[in-house]
Amino acid sequence: MRREKVIFSCGALRLEGVLVLPDGDGRFSGVVVCHPHPLYGGSMDNNVVRAIGSALVGRSIAALMFNFRGVGSSQGSFDHGRGEQDDVRAAIDFLWGRSEVDNERLGLVGYSFGASVALPVACADRRVKAVALVSLPLMEASLAEEAATALSACTIPKLLVCGDDDFVVPLGALQRVSEQAPQPKEIRVVPGADHFWWGNEGTLAETVADFFSRYIG
Repeated sequence: MRREKVIFSCGALRLEGVLVLPDGDGRFSGVVVCHPHPLYGGSMDNNVVRAIGSALVGRSIAALMFNFRGVGSSQGSFDHGRGEQDDVRAAIDFLWGRSEVDNERLGLVGYSFGASVALPVACADRRVKAVALVSLPLMEASLAEEAATALSACTIPKLLVCGDDDFVVPLGALQRVSEQAPQPKEIRVVPGADHFWWGNEGTLAETVADFFSRYIG
């Protein structure tokens, strides 16, 4: 694999990221990976983000991991999910423009806060052909309602995955929200995994990579 530190623009801000490309020639499918909550230590160096990136590249899918505004060397400050949606669009713009990437085969994956931010972008941006939502926060009624509304209008392939011991994703709420989503959709609950996925990163990452391999690989 080839790792490249990258900088791309989001309006007046400059955001940092790492683009990981599979070995070999040709144009690869590509996935943008969105990290968890910036105010709780989330960054592109998160264990789940790194595991997913590695698994994607193992399936010959390019992975762009980046830091939201105000994280690491990315400029700006936390914007409660609003500006972060712009960050995701800017990351898609960057990946779209790379010559190594087939811009007709792009996906988006988010973990926790990253899933909340990725969901509305994926469902509105026609460049995104599949979306994976890892530990999508549903512990508050308002969050579940927002997710259900977005998913109800989301026609691209969708994966929702969480652990059965995840305090942020009540399984009842997951079931109710997922029922609002049209096909194609996949729901995966990993036994023994909690919100942080320690010790279960491999299982999660392969689940996500398999999903993208089938839909955009």
